[in-house]
Amino acid sequence: MTTANKLAATARERAGKGAARATRRDGRVPGVIYGDKATPTLISLDPRDVMREASKAGFFTRLYDIDVGGKTHRVLPRDIQFHPVSDKPEHVDFQRVGASTRVRVEVPVKLENAEKSPGIKRGGVVNLVRHEIELWANPANIPSRIVIDMSGLDIGDSVHINSIQLPEGVKPTIARNFTVVALRAPSVQKVEEEKPAEAAAAAAPAAGDAKAAAPAAAGAKPADAKAGDAKAAAPAAAAKPAAKK
Repeated sequence: MTTANKLAATARERAGKGAARATRRDGRVPGVIYGDKATPTLISLDPRDVMREASKAGFFTRLYDIDVGGKTHRVLPRDIQFHPVSDKPEHVDFQRVGASTRVRVEVPVKLENAEKSPGIKRGGVVNLVRHEIELWANPANIPSRIVIDMSGLDIGDSVHINSIQLPEGVKPTIARNFTVVALRAPSVQKVEEEKPAEAAAAAAPAAGDAKAAAPAAAGAKPADAKAGDAKAAAPAAAAKPAAKK
């Protein structure tokens, strides 16, 4: 059984944007309680209470008993709006819930005992496929989080939703047996990238020797060419007739 948290609120008389702005000018956060086939109740709350509760993990899965003028409303937070610049809360919606109410909520997933996982010890990589799981639940049975024990997982293992024990009456909104977390082998990309780099480093000295030898070979060719030109020029000079006097 989920324990409800306490919140105090003051009733508001008027609805609309103008009334909501007036409530904020008075230093309060406007809100509304609706649902369970009852008339919506307009309320205002202390912004410090709203910020304190909204900053806690699992805010939208937590039950609240809101006291409005001596009357208690059991509710579930459904929406909260913040100012785009100051991040101050501007409006809060609460859904009134009863014993037979079933709601759709997203519950966060938490991993435990990762340090005891044999797969992680061998360098395995955790792939958290679902950070949150959407559930159908009675508000009294909503879990604050879904805990997965990693201590027995090895590389290649995975945890599916059907293997997770949920509270009575709580069911996933997705019917298929989807994967929540998997432990995969470490990536070999880095190793494959290092091999060409090592080969290039080993080939660098050989390339340097080849470059050093190339100028020497190139320097010999001009000398041979000059010698050939001198040999070719000698017969030509011998065949030239003497100039007449």
